[in-house]
Amino acid sequence: MVVLVTGSTRGIGKSLIIEYAKRGLDVIINYHNNDDDALKLQKYIESKYDVKSLVVKCDVSDEEQVEAMFNTINDEFGKLDILINNCGICRDSLFNEIKVRDFKRILDVNLIGTYLCSKYASRFMLENKKGVIINISSSNAIDSYYPESAAYDASKIGIISLTHNMAREYAPFIRVNTVCPGWVDTDMNQNLSIEQIEEEKRKILLNRFADVEDISKVVVFLTSSDAKYVNDAIIKIDGGRYNE
Repeated sequence: MVVLVTGSTRGIGKSLIIEYAKRGLDVIINYHNNDDDALKLQKYIESKYDVKSLVVKCDVSDEEQVEAMFNTINDEFGKLDILINNCGICRDSLFNEIKVRDFKRILDVNLIGTYLCSKYASRFMLENKKGVIINISSSNAIDSYYPESAAYDASKIGIISLTHNMAREYAPFIRVNTVCPGWVDTDMNQNLSIEQIEEEKRKILLNRFADVEDISKVVVFLTSSDAKYVNDAIIKIDGGRYNE
């Protein structure tokens, strides 16, 4: 089996690549900027696991680049079984001070990127009459709203809507689900102050941020045959966060 994880050189994406390689799947590492991290991950995968790996540089918000990426995948593997739409960015700002170009860029990467990759991946999957797509949204799309993250939140809510429509469009051949992580210990949150981190932890019943493996292992389950009847589901993974 072949799996593509977008934005897979760090955080949840990197963890997913490793989890799938452990299970013997061929993996496609997608990235936009950091060549070194992508090649290091590929080298690690090929030294540890007996699988094929492919590194593809692609801005998922650019349709020409996405089409080229899927042409490369077709040339290398001839198929795609699993797509994880993980690529995402966040540029927090006070609500009234968010620059339009930043708002648009967040929507382009997080939402349009999810649409484009799904559009091209579905062509493989529909031809083979099987496939799984997992979209990575956020608990910010459900019940954890932050005005300084308005653009990010909007993009992640859009992903949930896309999931429902994709599940209907691609049924019965492609299962489409979304996971909505809460706070995760990744680089995206490295600028939080200790006070902010402790304040947010107090709102979580498990009293900690998720490790990337807490998210990636749920995603791997959802793409496995053990979850073959899970479709059009929105699954929150936030440790039991509650609003005060």
